[in-house]
Amino acid sequence: MYVGPYTHPYYLNQPGYGYRNSAGYWSAPNQPYGYYDRVMLKDYGSNPFVININEATKQNQNYRTALWTGSNLQVTLMSIPPGGDIGLEVHPNVDQFLRIEQGQGMAQMGDRKNNLSFERNVYDDDAIIVPAGTWHNVTNTGNTPLKLYSIYAPPNHPFGTVHATKADAMAAEGENSEGNGSTVVYGKTPDEWVRYTEFLVNEGLEDVKRGINATHILQEFILMGLLVGKGYTPEKAYETVEEWERTGESKLLQQSKKMQ
Repeated sequence: MYVGPYTHPYYLNQPGYGYRNSAGYWSAPNQPYGYYDRVMLKDYGSNPFVININEATKQNQNYRTALWTGSNLQVTLMSIPPGGDIGLEVHPNVDQFLRIEQGQGMAQMGDRKNNLSFERNVYDDDAIIVPAGTWHNVTNTGNTPLKLYSIYAPPNHPFGTVHATKADAMAAEGENSEGNGSTVVYGKTPDEWVRYTEFLVNEGLEDVKRGINATHILQEFILMGLLVGKGYTPEKAYETVEEWERTGESKLLQQSKKMQ
């Protein structure tokens, strides 16, 4: 997961009927500056959230910015430069919805990588529906950045994903321009997932050293793995499961820890 300093500074978490000033903020007519909260473009999942998606999409300068990652869907913002494309890809178990908010492009889809039999020109306000298992690509055919947002169900990228450029995205996903055949699952290759979850492995080994019984260790770390799959960081997953045990929210975890 790459989170860098590339997100656009702030964005208004309110309907976009105001005016933008030189600082990049939006304010409502006849209201004092700062009347509404200003919200940074980052991942707000899985908290309740409201935003003017049209203006947020246009303001995003990154190739990809995860805006909201929940258990069952994810919203990302994308900006594709003139002549660029999203990149030919397929999501075996993920349905995808994309909506153009600025610019024009070409959407291509097909059942095989070398058979993109479905082609449509797309423009501002057009929506693109990509069924799971369908190869697809969107190319910017205009002279300005193609701004769109994408909804994945279930999520396709780790929580908090920010890719400033397509090259950053490909590097993060273990790919290259030729395609190296690496399996990518939810934005990471298998080895990247192993490295990403190393924290949990080390914590599990510490539990073994402390003499905690195997049933309890397995329960805890399988639960943590499930939470990581739902978008938690390994550290947050560990903290959450430990809190379930500590507070008694999970009586079963407390019981298994006492087992010999």
